[in-house]
Parts: sequence; C-alpha cells; structure tokens
Amino acid sequence: MTMTGQCLCGAVSYAIEGDLQMCGVCHCKNCQRQAGSSYSVLFAVADDQIKISGDLTTYEDRADSGNVVYRHFCGTCGSPVKTSLPTQPRMTYIKAGTLDDTSVLHPQIHFWTGSKQPWVEIDANVPKIEGNPG
Repeated sequence: MTMTGQCLCGAVSYAIEGDLQMCGVCHCKNCQRQAGSSYSVLFAVADDQIKISGDLTTYEDRADSGNVVYRHFCGTCGSPVKTSLPTQPRMTYIKAGTLDDTSVLHPQIHFWTGSKQPWVEIDANVPKIEGNPG
C-alpha cells in the first residue's frame, strides 16, 4: 500500500510504503498549541517507509519529561508535517491531517489525557495514558 500526503501549500509532500505502525491522539499542551486545536492526531511509520520531498523547518521542543521533541513543519505555510524523537530514532510521526486519504486512520490510543480539554470525550474502548508513558 502507498499513502501520500502534503502540507497546505503543497511545498512539502511525502509517500509512505507499507502499513502504519500505530495511530494515536496526543492531548499534551504542546501538541494543542502546535495544532491550534484540542489535540493532535498522528501516526507512526518507520523512517525507511517514508520519502519526503520539499524543505521542512524544525523547531526543537521539550516534552514535560524533559525529552527533546523535534517538530517539523512547512516553512512556507506553517503546516505541521512530522514529529521525530531522539528517543525513538528510527520512527517518524506524521500529522494525520496532512494525509491525502485519512480513511486508513483508526486511532488506537490517546496520550497525555491528563491535559485533554474537558469537553473532549474519548471512547471508553480506546486505551488512554494520562501522562508520560516512559
């Protein structure tokens, strides 16, 4: 299976070969701020599954745990495209809204639910992690 996606202006695009490793929803305050929304939906792929075209700008963030989080976005339109973690060096986390066909996404877990917006309801059948899973 090949999946494709791009930023809002199309300056950054990607193609993914194979299956997704995981799909989740992050409710941490930094993801809320980056997304400009109540949470961020993302999915994981191995680095060797994805080919990115175009130039990404990188912001070095810090998680509540103190770990570095690299947030990569299009320098032209500002769309967040991917996140990478030095603690998981062979994985890439793609922002789900950039995927051309999102019908393949089925969030399997919610992270940082301790900081979720109070009006967001999470399906009781989906696992939740309140804080730092590590």
